[in-house]
Amino acid sequence: MTEHPFAQYIRIIGRGPNLSRPLDEEEMYAAAKLILSGDVEPLQLGAFLCILRLRTEVAGEGAGFVRAVRDTIQVPANAPTVDLDWATYSGKKRQLPWYLLAANLLAQNGVTICMQGTEGHTEGRLFSSQALAQLGVPHAGSLSEAAEQIRATNFAYLPLRNFVPRLQDIIELKPILGVRSPVNTFARMINPFNAAHELQTVFHPAYRDVHRDTAQLLGQKHMAVFKGEGGEAERRPHKPVVVQYLHNGELSEEQWPPMIPDHDYEKEEVMDLSRLPNIWAGKESDEYGIAAVIGTAAYILRLMGRAASPDDAIAQAQALWDKRDTSRLFKAA
Repeated sequence: MTEHPFAQYIRIIGRGPNLSRPLDEEEMYAAAKLILSGDVEPLQLGAFLCILRLRTEVAGEGAGFVRAVRDTIQVPANAPTVDLDWATYSGKKRQLPWYLLAANLLAQNGVTICMQGTEGHTEGRLFSSQALAQLGVPHAGSLSEAAEQIRATNFAYLPLRNFVPRLQDIIELKPILGVRSPVNTFARMINPFNAAHELQTVFHPAYRDVHRDTAQLLGQKHMAVFKGEGGEAERRPHKPVVVQYLHNGELSEEQWPPMIPDHDYEKEEVMDLSRLPNIWAGKESDEYGIAAVIGTAAYILRLMGRAASPDDAIAQAQALWDKRDTSRLFKAA
């Protein structure tokens, strides 16, 4: 029998502890092109994903995969300049998605944001798509719609299925494979509008370097990565946090101290999304939630070079929160 073209890539990563090695960037680019075009057998795809998951992806593999994906998407010629690409792929189960209020706060103050992500792959989690739908925020059905929404409101949520459906199909294999696939890592870094600033988060700290090193290979100008709440890009205000940065090829990191005492943290017993607009409007208060909003916005102000230090970023984010327009949530001015 003639060997399948994809078999060589499984062989490279799957020959055992002594003979296997990671794919280099060009090899992963070629493998990803076959995956995206559907020219692999289901058995091959499952083997490939599980081997990478067991071993942990490396930066060259991430860069090759993301390049292949970017070659398949068509960004509108008249797309607006996007300041921040915000990946949301994990969902929440212990805390409300406070990061959505942080995104609204920044959008209200002129930061253009493309929030791109996925949903439904893990039972019992609340995803951005669900939360935004309940808040009355429409999902972008395409890159063109996302561009229009960003132009109108400085914010768009673009589901992965609406610009790279093949990757959404692969992510939805989790109930079959039993574990998340490396596509969850790679898809976060697509940055479809080539935003100058990219915000990434991890559930496992070991993945911080993978994200930052991949971004460096891809030529990303500015990015920040940290361990977020539940895997989402949201500040855990009761914990110290290491934020790693990439700025024009230079790597650095900062230690951010806790914002509130650790004993003030409580798990949400009920994920009541109606609390988000109430807290935004000042009808309710939540020390942890408001600190999470301010802390998350502060990360981004620091990433974008608008703050000289973590303390300065917190102070600026607090000022934005104090003067926010409480009458509107994800609405045009």
